[in-house]
Formats: sequence, structure tokens, C-alpha cells
Amino acid sequence: MINKTILLLLLLFIAFSNPTSAQNIDTQMAININHWNSSFVRNSSRFVSNSVQPLAVILPTTLCIYGALKKDKKMMQDAIYIGSSILEAGVLSYGLKYATNRKRPYEQHSTIHPYDNESTSSFPSSHTAVAFSLATSLSLTYPKWYVILPSTLWACSVGIARINQGVHYPSDVAAGAAIGIGCAFFNITINKWLNKTLLSSIYPPKRHRVNY
Repeated sequence: MINKTILLLLLLFIAFSNPTSAQNIDTQMAININHWNSSFVRNSSRFVSNSVQPLAVILPTTLCIYGALKKDKKMMQDAIYIGSSILEAGVLSYGLKYATNRKRPYEQHSTIHPYDNESTSSFPSSHTAVAFSLATSLSLTYPKWYVILPSTLWACSVGIARINQGVHYPSDVAAGAAIGIGCAFFNITINKWLNKTLLSSIYPPKRHRVNY
């Protein structure tokens, strides 16, 4: 069993160490997933893909408003952390799009049929980056299985949906996922500074009364 595992890993390494082979695998996976063309899959992909931006705005905004109304400093901190993680992932992924300028799969392969035309670069997937940033920061903030499991499944489904829609390669999605996860973890440190800077005026430290 161990020998078979080592052999499989070696074959994968050889395959992906060859840029041409890796590109062919990337393209073939994009074609195969795009050809999941039942009406249920198509409608589900569109729904999941369209859910990213509303959730990325509504969730941290709701936490922020509720925390402000309840004067809950912890919830305000959570809102800032999740919201800033999403913002960082979005800005970074869009910046890389203009730096790479990779064509969309449907622009390069006639066998791939898009749902909608996209004007920006294919690499990386910004939808996936934002989805994984949201899922990761939410899971780190509330580390419960009923938060981690659905948020992770949702983020993964966003990546698959974008491939199914014909607008991304698997490598675009993988890069987007890495950006989203990385921003969520990196932002833990940045968030400490944001909390200290933004919330110190709203929630000043309590002064202890000294009795003489």
C-alpha cells in the first residue's frame, strides 16, 4: 500500500512538473466539469456563484450593526476581521488578474460553453478567493462544526461552479482558494492593529476607580 502511494505521488509530481502536461490536465478538467450540463447543475452553479458578493457584504455588515447596537466589542472585532479579510482577498485577486491577463477557458477552447461572458482575466478566480476568505475567517472566528462544515462546502462549491460555468480553469480556482485562505490567516495579525486603531475610540478602555 505504501509503495503504491509513493508511486502515485511520484507520477503526479512528474505530470505536474511538465508545464505542458499540467496545462493539458487543467484544460481537460475544465472541459469535463463544464460539460456537467443538466439544468439542475447549471441552475445550482449560477445560484452559488451569485451568492458570493451578497454574502460577502451582508454577513460582516450584519455582525457590525448588531455589535454596535448591542455595544458588543467582540462582535465588532469579528466583523472587522471577517470584512477586512474578504476585502484583502478581493483586492489581491483582482490585482493579479490585471497582472496575468489570462484568457478565459471559453475564449481559448470552443468545446467550453460559458453561462455568461466575463471581461476580466481568468487567473485567479476572485469569486473563489472571496468565498474561501469568508469561509476561513468565519471558521476561525467561530470554530464550531456547524459553521466550518457548511462554510467550507459552500466555498468549494463556488470554485466548482465557476469551472462549470466555463469562466475558470481549476488552476484559477486553486489559486483563488489559496489567496482566500492566506488572507484570512495573515489578517489575524493585521486585525489586531485594526481593532486597536478603529475600536479604541468607540470602546475606550475602562478606568478602574481607586479608593483612597
